Amino acid sequence: MSLLQVKNLVVEFSSRHGVLRALDGISFDIAPGEILGVVGESGAGKSLTGASIIGLLEPPGRIASGEILLQGQRIDQLNNDQMRSIRGRKIGAIFQDPLTSLNPLYSVGKQLVETIQAHLPLSDAEARQRAIGLLEDTGIPAAAERIDHFPHQFSGGMRQRVVIALALAAEPQLIVADEPTTALDVSIQAQIISLLKNICKQRGAAVMLITHDMGVIAETCDRVAVMYAGRIVEVGPVQQVIHKPAHPYTAGLMASIPDMAVDRERLNQIDGAMPRLNAIPKGCAFNPRCPQVLERCRHERPELIQGVQLQNQLPTQVACWLTSTPQTEGRL
Repeated sequence: MSLLQVKNLVVEFSSRHGVLRALDGISFDIAPGEILGVVGESGAGKSLTGASIIGLLEPPGRIASGEILLQGQRIDQLNNDQMRSIRGRKIGAIFQDPLTSLNPLYSVGKQLVETIQAHLPLSDAEARQRAIGLLEDTGIPAAAERIDHFPHQFSGGMRQRVVIALALAAEPQLIVADEPTTALDVSIQAQIISLLKNICKQRGAAVMLITHDMGVIAETCDRVAVMYAGRIVEVGPVQQVIHKPAHPYTAGLMASIPDMAVDRERLNQIDGAMPRLNAIPKGCAFNPRCPQVLERCRHERPELIQGVQLQNQLPTQVACWLTSTPQTEGRL
């Protein structure tokens, strides 16, 4: 059974220009112990999807339709107080900038103890001991002494470890990690990635990892969902999506990654830019930028259908007419 199920999620924003649809029928699931990567350009809707799941969608944004289920319980219709009891206890969150997650006026120990006691019936001494254990588990040296330090006394990588400890404080079943390595240098990124993988393995927690970095996805995730203009265009086992991308957008993302074995002067790029919410084209939203566009792509929006299947792997799903249309038909 899936730990998290997102079904036909639609998120809209009201503006003076009318209602803008930011997420348009998003569906996916995450199994216990699985790491699902969500990747795409800025503006694709990755962070908005995470915020919707955590219950931190800011007005005027609202969930217009669809369902979000955690362990079979629907959570998208809960009020703020009900969602607050789930956030932290069942869903942990890790954000890009740890300084926005930590209060600079309180020691990290005080913040950890408060979070632990908000969800678990522990005394001050028990909560403090648990906080020290969490800091040790996340790789902070001399945790018993550093627990009384303030956020500004930690480096960027160490602050991110504190944020991960906060996210794990009440042993949630799901962790939503929104660009957790973006602000860190490469060596620290590798440590944080390894930490997330170990947490997933040891605690059985599921992780939704939001990033724009395909290298992080390849290193960390079991499956990957590729987003474009508020929709999922391809989802499947990470090795299949990386090595046999079925959607032209996914292929473009992969081709834009530098290859040390190839000598070339210029990197490949995807021409054009992500469309604005008030100017999403008809049909497939990617069609103005697609090098393989068909006439059908300009008028009909493709739904996710079964795509590539490699040996001993689950099939990918792809929203592209190239998958179901003979390649000679309607080529422009």
